[in-house]
Amino acid sequence: MSRIGNAEFRERADRLRKLMADKGLQACLVYGDEYRKENLRYMSNYWPLFERGAIIVPLVGEPIVIAAPEGELMCREMAAWPDVRLLPQFTCVTVPDEIQYPQANYTSLKAIFDELNAANPLRAIGIAGIDAMPAPLLKAIESSAKDAEWIDAGGLLFQLRMTKTTDEIACLKEAARIADEGYKAMIHNVKPGMTELELASYAYGECMRAGAENVPFIVMTSGERVDTIIGRPTRKIIRDGDMIMTAIAVQYEGYVATVGFPFVAGRMSEEQRAFITLLVEAEDIALSKLAPGRRMGELVGAVKSYFADKGVSDYDLYPPLHGCGLAEAESPYPDENSEAAFEAGMTVNTDISLFGHPHGSNRVEESLVVTEDGYESMSALVRQLSRTWRNAVS
Repeated sequence: MSRIGNAEFRERADRLRKLMADKGLQACLVYGDEYRKENLRYMSNYWPLFERGAIIVPLVGEPIVIAAPEGELMCREMAAWPDVRLLPQFTCVTVPDEIQYPQANYTSLKAIFDELNAANPLRAIGIAGIDAMPAPLLKAIESSAKDAEWIDAGGLLFQLRMTKTTDEIACLKEAARIADEGYKAMIHNVKPGMTELELASYAYGECMRAGAENVPFIVMTSGERVDTIIGRPTRKIIRDGDMIMTAIAVQYEGYVATVGFPFVAGRMSEEQRAFITLLVEAEDIALSKLAPGRRMGELVGAVKSYFADKGVSDYDLYPPLHGCGLAEAESPYPDENSEAAFEAGMTVNTDISLFGHPHGSNRVEESLVVTEDGYESMSALVRQLSRTWRNAVS
């Protein structure tokens, strides 16, 4: 089974400490919750449910994981680090009430930082996740070590997460394999007369049976709803000839891969066929530019140029590629002016899309890893569907 072992979490902590030393930081607090889990999961493997969480990585000494009472045992079950402390500020995120936990053995942020300060004086402390935490919590954190300078360290985590290890790529590949199974279930079971929710249920069920940790979302629209860029499935009835715009994001051991390819319920029109061909050909162009050392903006520009040549630029709403990993969409997210180059070990997701076109709206999504020689698709299904489509229209 693909997973991230404790040795890799130790390596991540060591890599973070090197970046901290370069920035003059003596500690770094990494925040996360159920909704913005990526950085916390990356450093600790902990993914809170209902509650908040954090990990404090000192320049000297072992990391400390912070949890709340209800999730303490789950935290100890998941976390790669044994030192787990409970804080009252990290309880349920969705209510303003102060919840009483009479069995909780609380500590305080001040006590934690006093302990770390005794081992290594804290002059500057980084925080990763400022954009995700509520202002009162940020104020409580900063007041817990008043003599230290607090520095936004979110960029350090994005830097660490940009390229992936062998085990991370293996987890993403497993997520893509599971997403393929869910997508095949939808293609095989779609029929006029069912609702979008019924169709989505085939994917949810199959993905969970195949081993998904979570299905963060299924984007789904049909017929007149396809112009909705990221619509949820509804009770709308799918009719004969309705184009289906859907994408499945599957989470496995924290890592999220996404699969999407257009299909039609019942009879496909020639106009729909020509529209889908635009997307397939645009992705072929994008993939021809995906290789280590190549400028990211070149790939984006090539897709935009193709759409311009075909007269569909008015329906091209955003860049055709983004990073993937612990989030469905993460850095890099290049535009055509991006000077950054692809590197081996980066994982990216195509999102080749046109919305509002007279003959439909849709996207092709495929998770890929940049290799030394070019790229490798993580989705056997999207590769198969693309080949079948090109053969059919050639």
